[in-house]
Amino acid sequence: MASSMSVSRRRFGRLLARISGSRRQFSSTTSSISIDDQQQQQAQPQPQPRSLNLYSAINQALHIALDSDPRAYVFGEDVGFGGVFRCTTGLADRFGKSRVFNTPLCEQGIVGFGIGLAAMGNRAIAEIQFADYIYPAFDQIVNEAAKFRYRSGNQFNCGGLTIRAPYGAVGHGGHYHSQSPEAFFCHVPGGHPSKSTASKRWLYRLSVEEVPEHDYMLPLSEAEVIREGNDITLVGWGAQLSIMEQACIDAEKDGISCELIDLRTLIPWDKETVEASVRKTGRLLISHEAPVTGGFGAEISASIVERCFLRLEAPVSRVCGLDTPFPLVFEPFYMPTKNKILDAIKATVNY
Repeated sequence: MASSMSVSRRRFGRLLARISGSRRQFSSTTSSISIDDQQQQQAQPQPQPRSLNLYSAINQALHIALDSDPRAYVFGEDVGFGGVFRCTTGLADRFGKSRVFNTPLCEQGIVGFGIGLAAMGNRAIAEIQFADYIYPAFDQIVNEAAKFRYRSGNQFNCGGLTIRAPYGAVGHGGHYHSQSPEAFFCHVPGGHPSKSTASKRWLYRLSVEEVPEHDYMLPLSEAEVIREGNDITLVGWGAQLSIMEQACIDAEKDGISCELIDLRTLIPWDKETVEASVRKTGRLLISHEAPVTGGFGAEISASIVERCFLRLEAPVSRVCGLDTPFPLVFEPFYMPTKNKILDAIKATVNY
């Protein structure tokens, strides 16, 4: 183990030396595009959006990031040849192996390397192949990256670091390729867990939406009301939204009007949008794949009860994964399915 770690450190050291070239000061900025540049981009006519699946949209976003900022780098296990999900296909050929490259199989090293790279003023885009593999990097994320700005009194930061990790069930992943670890990181100030960047694996090719082809940004901490309704508010994020929307459609057949909200960012999350919806409907249901105990749904529930206690017509309902290791053959029993959500909708409305 000691020999393996030593080899990994030497490899990451060579990568950092190859990228740095010369000594640079710690980063004290978090934006590589000036306000004038942004205004010029907005003033120019933009091409019409086109239909893309999630895999293609991620590939396009990485392409834009690398093309628009020469300080951007993409790295991780197998990303040099496209990655196991092919999301980095063609990037090494287009931008060179000095900006898109493989790393040793060491998640702690991947994130630690990314922190150092971002601290020197670069845009570090680190890929963790499966979100289940992120635990060896936990210390680097929560004790280094999340505290980097605070511990320096805002003198330097690693705000240019993005960690991308596909998460959740795929139908056959078992307990090492199916987990949803977002709640662990939501407990740590300094990071911004987002289910827009922590992509759901089975959506890579199944999910198709209109995507702008130009450089654009989605604001953090702004939820989106996907479906308006009057009887009950449903809150979710990531792939679970598709399951929840199916339940909303079936509930409508029984005369129940559901409002569905995509939280999009978990820390900080858009309490105002959810509160406004619950004040209108008087009911709240939260659903996520992660186990119910200690899941982020509990935080949403507590906050909304504090804000909307006198407006609630029923207890807040949570439809989540079970408090067990993620199973293989019993995955259908573990998952918060459409029928489970539909039953919870009816029970809450009829409370």
